Amino acid sequence: MERSEQELCVLGVDLAGVPHRPTGMCVLRGLRAKTFLAFSDTEILECAEKEKPDLIAIDAPLNLPPGRKTIEDRNGEHYRACDLELRRRKIPFFPITLGPMSALTVRGIELRRELEKRKFFVAEMYPGGAQDIWGIPRARRDLGGLRKSLQCLGIKGLKRDILDHELDATTGALVGLLFLQDKAEVFGNFTDGAILMPKS
Repeated sequence: MERSEQELCVLGVDLAGVPHRPTGMCVLRGLRAKTFLAFSDTEILECAEKEKPDLIAIDAPLNLPPGRKTIEDRNGEHYRACDLELRRRKIPFFPITLGPMSALTVRGIELRRELEKRKFFVAEMYPGGAQDIWGIPRARRDLGGLRKSLQCLGIKGLKRDILDHELDATTGALVGLLFLQDKAEVFGNFTDGAILMPKS
């Protein structure tokens, strides 16, 4: 039986590039958020199994650019379809094959594979880009302003001492919820690279 919009559950994951750094997590049921930190992939997988979300929205690249078999492969494209759309709309982002983004890409792809084995619907999100589209602060610029802005967008239950990773996970979870309600769009495509984004 399908869930009503008030019952929809999205798990937002602001994934760290390495397990010893904190990953922000947000379980969003309707518009009520529960946020916390995780570290290992096992913790993330266990949370998904417990919460049974309708969608898992992850802030990490979830596929390689076309033509590349590995992150080290230099034979394929440098950008995915969704990256080109970000660039076209002048939304700042880090190329996924450079520097620390390469480790995040590898971890994101592996986590997606493990979640999809468990039959979860997984999609990529980009909280900074979503915040830019909404015209609200990014976490590193104004943490309190971002918290207030998300509350103005309808999010309930945010802690006073909430961390930046948790707010980014909440941002992505909200975009995921809007996507499930047909109120968001997809940058790129699900074959060559897709990012869920709020409509302008």
